[in-house]
Amino acid sequence: MHIAVFSQYHTNPDCPATSRHYTLLAHIAKSHRVTLLTTPAWKSQRLTQKFPWVPAGVEILEAKVPYDNKMGPARRALSFAQYAAWAMREGLRIVKPDIIWGISTPLTAAWAAAQVAGLRRVPWVFEVQDLWPSFPIAMGAVPTALARRQLYQLEKRLYKSARHILPLSPDMARYVTDLGIAPEKVTTVLNGTDLNLAARATPDVVARLRAEHDLVGKQVILYAGTFGRANDVPTLVAAAEAMASIDSNVVWLFLGHGFYEPLVAAAAARWPGRIRLVGGQARHAVFGWFALAEVSVVAFLALPVLDSNSPAKLYDSLAVGTPVIVTNRGWTKALVEQHDCGWYVPAGDARALAEQLWALLAQPALLVAAGARGRQLALEEFDRQQLAQQVQQVLEAAARKA
Repeated sequence: MHIAVFSQYHTNPDCPATSRHYTLLAHIAKSHRVTLLTTPAWKSQRLTQKFPWVPAGVEILEAKVPYDNKMGPARRALSFAQYAAWAMREGLRIVKPDIIWGISTPLTAAWAAAQVAGLRRVPWVFEVQDLWPSFPIAMGAVPTALARRQLYQLEKRLYKSARHILPLSPDMARYVTDLGIAPEKVTTVLNGTDLNLAARATPDVVARLRAEHDLVGKQVILYAGTFGRANDVPTLVAAAEAMASIDSNVVWLFLGHGFYEPLVAAAAARWPGRIRLVGGQARHAVFGWFALAEVSVVAFLALPVLDSNSPAKLYDSLAVGTPVIVTNRGWTKALVEQHDCGWYVPAGDARALAEQLWALLAQPALLVAAGARGRQLALEEFDRQQLAQQVQQVLEAAARKA
């Protein structure tokens, strides 16, 4: 079977990114022909050279369309449109696929997949990574009522035209079915994590990291991920500064890059050693950082659309036995409370976050037990190899129905 994959952003484990689709494509390409239509936007951000850019068996076509998280709304919109136009053109030129897999974000990538599927009379599967256009609208990136209405109409047309839909969380799936899409057309496939890479975070690796970064004997709180506008970073910085003013034995590590990087850097300068800006780490190396932390924080703004998120850092932390604090009110709160592997603190409340962390750091046995439960949950439900098999089965079934 020939599968054409429309995805504007491709990353591999050398990049400071989750690289979900690298794992999925590697698995599927063992059984099927895979053509990936993407861009090299992340290629220059590779921090190591340990992995091939694409998995074995994947044919790659790349549009020279620039993209950067620091772009403003207008420049991002242009990038999205350029990729969609290129993907439509190339999608009509490649050997006819049996199935098309369109991955949003952005929604324009899924739109291009749907257009090619219609013109070539093949079915397509819609993977929903984030709720677009709800997310950019909630963040104020779509200023006019007309544009918002048109984007919502486009979203619903895409859900209807897809043979099957793959949301990354149960809350996303509920959002889709609430729009009138038949539940049997929707399969939740969690973001998941790479257990083979998590296994690299051995005690020796963790001990070496602690020694290299002067963290021996310290209690570490980790935030790893994008310092984006949606990630409630000012609240994290406020909590970190409140704790830094009291105890020199507690260290906040901020691992990543993004919009609020200057804010984090300024706090690190005010509290040297107690607040640290580490910067991005390659996917295959990030698990060691999660493993050395007593607890990690998975933070987002208090916006309903963000409650549906399926954040990679949640799965990565649990995979190495580090419990989490979440600020989403949605399914992640229910997950960590049900499995007793984490805690909830409301978004935007720096004082509550600091108090919860103080309480947890005073009970190391509680943290270890919660982390062990989280790791068992990751082994049972978050393995991307198993999730890749689930995606492959959906793609095969959608192609057969054609």
